[in-house]
Amino acid sequence: MKASLQFLKLIICILLLFIFHFSFIASLFAEEEIKIEEIVVTATRIEEPVKEVASSVTVITEKEIESKKAKTILEVLKDVPGVDISQSGGFGQLTDIFIRGAKPEHTLIMIDGVEMNDPMSPGRSYDIAHLSVDNIERVEIVRGPQSTLYGSDAISGVINIITKKGEGKPKFSISGGGGSYNTFRETAGLSGGTKWVNYSLGISRLDTKGFSAAHERYGNTEKDGYKNTSLSARVGFTPTEYLNIDFIVRHINAETDLDTKGGRGGDDPNYVSDSKQLFLRTQGSLLLFNGLWEQKLGFSLSNHDRDYRDDKDAQHPHDSSRGFYNGKMRKVDWQHNLYLHKTNTLTIGVEYEEERGESEYSWESAWGPGKSVFPEKSANTKGAYIQDKIALYESFFVTLGIRVDDHSRFGSETLYRIAPAYLFKKTGTKIKATYGTGFKAPSLYQLYAPATAWGPIGNENLKPERSKGWDVGMEQYLFQGRLTLGATYFRNDFEDLIDFDWAKGYINIAEAKTEGAEIFASVRPIIKDLSVRLGYTYTDTEDKKTGQRLLRKPMNKGSLNLNYLFLKKGSVNVDIIYVGRRDDLNPDTYERAKAGDYTLVNLAASYDISKNIQVFGRVENLLDRDYEEVSGYGTPRFTLFGGIKITL
Repeated sequence: MKASLQFLKLIICILLLFIFHFSFIASLFAEEEIKIEEIVVTATRIEEPVKEVASSVTVITEKEIESKKAKTILEVLKDVPGVDISQSGGFGQLTDIFIRGAKPEHTLIMIDGVEMNDPMSPGRSYDIAHLSVDNIERVEIVRGPQSTLYGSDAISGVINIITKKGEGKPKFSISGGGGSYNTFRETAGLSGGTKWVNYSLGISRLDTKGFSAAHERYGNTEKDGYKNTSLSARVGFTPTEYLNIDFIVRHINAETDLDTKGGRGGDDPNYVSDSKQLFLRTQGSLLLFNGLWEQKLGFSLSNHDRDYRDDKDAQHPHDSSRGFYNGKMRKVDWQHNLYLHKTNTLTIGVEYEEERGESEYSWESAWGPGKSVFPEKSANTKGAYIQDKIALYESFFVTLGIRVDDHSRFGSETLYRIAPAYLFKKTGTKIKATYGTGFKAPSLYQLYAPATAWGPIGNENLKPERSKGWDVGMEQYLFQGRLTLGATYFRNDFEDLIDFDWAKGYINIAEAKTEGAEIFASVRPIIKDLSVRLGYTYTDTEDKKTGQRLLRKPMNKGSLNLNYLFLKKGSVNVDIIYVGRRDDLNPDTYERAKAGDYTLVNLAASYDISKNIQVFGRVENLLDRDYEEVSGYGTPRFTLFGGIKITL
């Protein structure tokens, strides 16, 4: 471990010398200031150029999503530095997201300001497996503690998904395609807008017979299919130049065939999950005093309904079960942006959030029937935050933030964050750092889940999880933004982590730390139609109680993405992802074991036959690798998908 850390430090030193070398060259030959125009919203809850942000941010645009020909959001997140994804099988199977080695429930996932985390998932995380790319304009990933602005679930970072805002003449598109595993997908979209109103609509349907969720190498042969119907709509009104009103809705209806477990004997032909998700938001934005005071008032609603059924079959002649899990979250937020001076912006906000959940699970077995009832429980949180952003001489930028949350069960908690950055305009060099604290309240399930015949589950005596995190890094912008280099070192320390103990249920058992580095390069060379993006993440994790690495967090991860536009009509995208060895549990013995490393090559291409017609194709796992993201669970082999898109 020490040798690996020393090697990492050597790599970082070499990269920093490389950056300084190019900075010096750029200072000699630069004829004009480098202008970085990419805008990010999530880092400070206000629009600002990336060059002014101290946080580690990745922005995935609609154009990049389109170039990958991805079907789901998880496909476009897999090569983001600092982000690891593990899926327990194919389409629709449980998917976990880890940012900088933290737990899945430490990442807040939002869509247009609506928190998507499920109140009735064990840790209040969000399973991103069902989220399609329909009607999405951009995805912003902010790494590091963000609880000061976003509250309890944002200990390790925020993934913010922003839908399209229609503009111009009405545009209509329709597409359809099919491929391996009897997979078929159809989509339709409509968007447009005027000075007074804008609208966008997207709808899609995905059907696949799939492959066995429990890996076939363990003798599992039954295919696990998947169906998904998704609808996304956004309508905005601008009655005056100072007032905007938006109505946003996204609905997901998915049916997934499941297996009992990974590994040997995992097949279960009758195990099915139905998931219905509804996300609603209405928001208004008002500018006063010639734009010096901006108010944003919003109401959000999220609803998660999950039903499970598993009938008796030849392999399980005595076993059957039924269950449902319903979670709801309502939130009102009121944000004020005070543009006091070109050097100072003050952001003040208040929030009220209420979560509710209930479940019921019944079963029959050779030992007799049983039933577990979780009556409706609720919790609410009142929060207030203030952030001051200071910008001096267009070079020094710092945000200072503090938040107070009052949880209905755990009382008040104060959080803070500081994030300075300095940009050397002449050379395009930015140095940056952040430090923040985090707070994660136990979920309703962790607190109140009823005991079963096998032992306790919920624990009303749980304490909240807490964290401290910091990072420091550099970014280098060269040749008018054609080349961007970056390196960040990070460290997170967690206390009172909640884990499950078979004898005691959920308890505060663990302390952990994660540290490492993210290195990236984005290149748009002389050939303007070619773009290259590289990323590497080193993550060292430790359970401080056992001294062992945390499960499913690879020490090394690398990615390379190339996109080439040709003849002004075609596009070719190559995505190479390497995931190193990591600790996991043996699917048969449940003892700790090493999961093997793997390299994936994905290829996507499109060609415009005419102004209105495009043909496209995507190859996943081009090298036909046999690998596992979660031990005991299957992954797609060589997969081909193609189709046609018509735009009017």
